[in-house]
Amino acid sequence: MFSICVGLPFSRGRWLGPAALLLPLVLLLPAAASAAPTAPAPARPAAERPTARPAQVGASEEDMGLYTRIAALNVCIGRSAGVEFGKAVAIAGETIAQVIQGQHGGVILQVGTKPLTMEELRKGSINSAVLGAVEVCPKEVPADVLQKAQDVLKGPQKAR
Repeated sequence: MFSICVGLPFSRGRWLGPAALLLPLVLLLPAAASAAPTAPAPARPAAERPTARPAQVGASEEDMGLYTRIAALNVCIGRSAGVEFGKAVAIAGETIAQVIQGQHGGVILQVGTKPLTMEELRKGSINSAVLGAVEVCPKEVPADVLQKAQDVLKGPQKAR
């Protein structure tokens, strides 16, 4: 397990915690407030106003590449912290499935325009996490899973 210590030297070997990082912001607030315009901004026409949430667009190939990489890194980090492989993959897969559901309405453009069910998203995300981990941190993948994944990545062998 690892931890990150964020702080600033205080005095006599004591550390001021992360709240001290906000101190410069607090000191700048009065200056920022006096620099702000006093008149309210003119109202924008309805067509120009930002919506609460932009229309959902299916996950592109680029999005899926990013999500696979994130899932793979999560598996690798979990494994290096001692998390059992199946658990690390399940957590990474669930995270990506939730992101695709929340950000893209469950639609993956490479698959089609129909939203996938959460179960379908989970299965695909778990597979992506495993295949990504095989590429990013093969030493953290159990030998039997590594062999199966490498066979899948090679693809079917054509008869000569």
